[in-house]
Amino acid sequence: MVQNLMTLRFGNRIFGPTWNRDNIASVLISFKEPFGTQGRGGYFDSFGIIRDVMQNHLLQILCLFAMEKPCSTAADDIRDEKVKALKCMDVLGMEDVVLGQYVGDPEGEGDAALGYLDDPTVPSGSSTPTYALAVTRINNERWDGVPFILRCGKALNERKAEIRIQYRDVPGDIFHGQTKRNELVIRVQPGEAIYCKVMTKTPGMSFGLEETELDLTYGDRYKGAKLPDAYERLILDVFCGSQMHFVRSDELAEAWRIFTPILHHIEQQRPSPTPYKYGSRGPAEADVKLAENNFKYYGSYKWNKPSL
Repeated sequence: MVQNLMTLRFGNRIFGPTWNRDNIASVLISFKEPFGTQGRGGYFDSFGIIRDVMQNHLLQILCLFAMEKPCSTAADDIRDEKVKALKCMDVLGMEDVVLGQYVGDPEGEGDAALGYLDDPTVPSGSSTPTYALAVTRINNERWDGVPFILRCGKALNERKAEIRIQYRDVPGDIFHGQTKRNELVIRVQPGEAIYCKVMTKTPGMSFGLEETELDLTYGDRYKGAKLPDAYERLILDVFCGSQMHFVRSDELAEAWRIFTPILHHIEQQRPSPTPYKYGSRGPAEADVKLAENNFKYYGSYKWNKPSL
């Protein structure tokens, strides 16, 4: 699905012309896990959620999403464009992030009743974040002013990895506030899918509007097809000598340039992460940060997930 970003952008006329600041309000890249550290706390505590997921996996997805069209699909041509996107990004500051750490749910059962600090492998009083939301921006002609929001966390309400592109409001609304923003969603896991959230008229005599989706769920469209695991694909790339999905040294240096100052601040100043309940959507402050950065969460739409 991550590879499909290039096909969507550069192989379809319908998406390419809208892939810019004139049409896109914000981009949310999420990686959510419904479980805690579960005995891995001693390892995890040395790194935290930013190093574990955000600085590498989510930033890679951002680069593929935001980069300009490469000369070809050759590995170095793609990696050249990814580096250019990173060079246009400023370093992160504390004002750009929300940090959280999960606590046990008093009404939960099993692991859900235990917080991060209840893990016996976690040092007592640790302030290591298990949730992070960071707002980044790309200062170039295509993306100037568009917030790119990276979100990742453990012990959340669902397992999900996706890119959610939220388009700007429809100008000149004639439907008396019934319209909601279009979204293009690329679901990486579980149940690989691409769907577009659109407004449609409800059945019947009234002129009511509702949200629905144009849906390409891979499990339905390609029944019986082998969808390789991410690491299977990477190992195959090693055997084939393809470097497309591996980080080049200049790309790595730019990624650390963006994240190192805030990581040093967290390690030296040890700011207290906001507690959030095991199984929740994360800290309430994260929703505030989303709203401040032109992402509208309605809470009224449910994607019809495929049966897994």
